[in-house]
Amino acid sequence: MAKASEAPTFNMKVVVQETGLKPDTLRAWERRYGLPNPQRTAGGHRLYSQREIDMLKWLIARQEEGLSISNAIELWQSMEADGRDPLLDYREPGAAAALAPPLQGGVIKESCAAWVDACLAFDEHRAQHVLAQAFALFPMETVCFEVLQKGLQAVGRGWYEGRVTVQQEHFASAQAVRQLEALLSAMNTAVRHGRLLLACPPEEQHTFGPLLLALLLRRRGWDIVYLGANVPLERLEASVRSIRPQLVILAAQTLITAATTLSVAQLLQTIDVPLAFGGAVFNQLPDARARIPGHFLGEDLAQAPERIKALLDDLPPSPTVAPQPLAMSTALDRFQEQRAFIEAYVHQEVQDEALTTAILANANEDLGNNIEAALQLGDLDLLWANMAWVQGLLVNFHYRMPEALMRHYLTTYRDGADRYLGEPGRLVVHWLSRLVA
Repeated sequence: MAKASEAPTFNMKVVVQETGLKPDTLRAWERRYGLPNPQRTAGGHRLYSQREIDMLKWLIARQEEGLSISNAIELWQSMEADGRDPLLDYREPGAAAALAPPLQGGVIKESCAAWVDACLAFDEHRAQHVLAQAFALFPMETVCFEVLQKGLQAVGRGWYEGRVTVQQEHFASAQAVRQLEALLSAMNTAVRHGRLLLACPPEEQHTFGPLLLALLLRRRGWDIVYLGANVPLERLEASVRSIRPQLVILAAQTLITAATTLSVAQLLQTIDVPLAFGGAVFNQLPDARARIPGHFLGEDLAQAPERIKALLDDLPPSPTVAPQPLAMSTALDRFQEQRAFIEAYVHQEVQDEALTTAILANANEDLGNNIEAALQLGDLDLLWANMAWVQGLLVNFHYRMPEALMRHYLTTYRDGADRYLGEPGRLVVHWLSRLVA
């Protein structure tokens, strides 16, 4: 790799575009640390060399690895004092680990299992101790993905299969979220130009994914405003107008919150603010992505920061979305008008000890909300994957409901829909008939 030119060539505007750093940050680093050290034109304007631009990118990369800017500059100066070129000789901490024996993978898996065991035992002290050891051995991002994220996935599978209680799942989630919040609060202040707003759409309560993304972006120097779970639509509009972000980022995990993401996207279009989005529901239901007028961030959360950077470097227009078919909007209006009557019919007709009033109420709430969400998104077939999940939950795991009883419930719901929806809701009745069949 040839050594970059040291000729003073580029003005500050070019450096800001190349690095994403704010002009105030460049001037502050120059004043406090003597780096960069640009030349001046006769008129007093700064001129930077290509090597200084590469150095700034190197310093940003060290910050993303967890160093403060002062420590990153100290490392640069120390390497130069030893006669080494940091741009050529520096090896990232993860590079050596990648060449290490497979023992590393075993250790991180053991850490994940130990953290899960501690959470299931409601042992906060042991859970924190496991994380402290993991952070001492591995980079921050490795622990977040390999211990916290995979640990929560294991706990979630256990809950779905009836091996983990809802209390244990909540305890583990709270531990993971608190750890991310602590890491986020300890991050360095923003050094890049512009602000990003991260939030969960209305009704979305799962915060681990967006909080981890906020941490990854903050670590890379972005100015992040994180609003958390279940942000009401009207309050989100007020926040966007106040914050004036370059990009709004939403994460949805369910079909219901995919529909509320659509509502937010439509609002942002009216005020000309771009949207990026992701989350489990869009990974599981690729067809749902095409219903959102925004930029999908991909299925891999670890790659999302690079996708966001690419968007901000050259933001394309938001993808166009076909309008909701008239038949869907008509069916949605009719279903919302008659839903209470359908649910009352189900309560009246389903008489079985295994289907208590509470179970019926929960089933009606979940099925009704998902039908509304699919209609809002303009595609009832989006319901198939969600119904498979619900049926597994009710029949195979939590309630051990006999399959025939599940069919009886769905048939009764279909009959109620047929009775009350009429021709305007024929789409819903047809889909329910396919489900029962």
